[in-house]
Amino acid sequence: MEALVVGATGATGRLLVDQLLQRNVRVRVIVRSSERLPEPLRTHARVSITEAGVLDLSDAELADHVKGCDGVASCLGHNLSLKGIYGRPRRLVTQATSRLSAAIASTAPAKPVRYVLMNTTGNRNLDLEERRTALEHLVIGLLRTLLPPQPDNEQAAEHLRVVVGQHHPSIEWAAVRPDGLTNEDAVTDYELHRSPVRSPIFNAGKTSRINVAHFMARLMTEDDVWSAWKGQMPVIYNKPHG
Repeated sequence: MEALVVGATGATGRLLVDQLLQRNVRVRVIVRSSERLPEPLRTHARVSITEAGVLDLSDAELADHVKGCDGVASCLGHNLSLKGIYGRPRRLVTQATSRLSAAIASTAPAKPVRYVLMNTTGNRNLDLEERRTALEHLVIGLLRTLLPPQPDNEQAAEHLRVVVGQHHPSIEWAAVRPDGLTNEDAVTDYELHRSPVRSPIFNAGKTSRINVAHFMARLMTEDDVWSAWKGQMPVIYNKPHG
């Protein structure tokens, strides 16, 4: 199996690359600087590195990068800095999702490619009745106005849900929605839900990045897990101890 990971130098992306390697997957990565990859990943025999900004590549170059891949994963996000939050490109995740989807379709793969997007519980799945209180609507509206990453994450998932849809001949997708991200050293038990079971605004749970990476790798490599969650936006929480 072969997969492309974008956002591989991020805190979750590098964990996803490692999880895929543990499953004997050949991994392609597109990163601005290979030096930001941990040395064991940078020198691994099954990791192929392209140094570039994913949005700087031409359509033909992106098609070459996805051709032959069984799965594509996006762990792209905005750095938690003024430049990362308010600088350009403000629609990094959405534009990457749109362009990678088009690149996959242009290669006309023999079977659908699995596209796995790391998203957020702050985004609703509009295919389901995921209700919000008036106060939650107000806060989310403020986040959309004040913090560009919020609408970027929403629009990226909407591209998969609406533009790619449920019956695309070349692409199947899942958008993974973790709650408040934490750093842990090892995979622990976690829960999966079709929709949030707690308020992401006023009662956020915790999800370790390594658990997110573990689940994304399972989606890409395990047929039964993929069958259970394709075309959906699964929510992931760490399972409480004790």
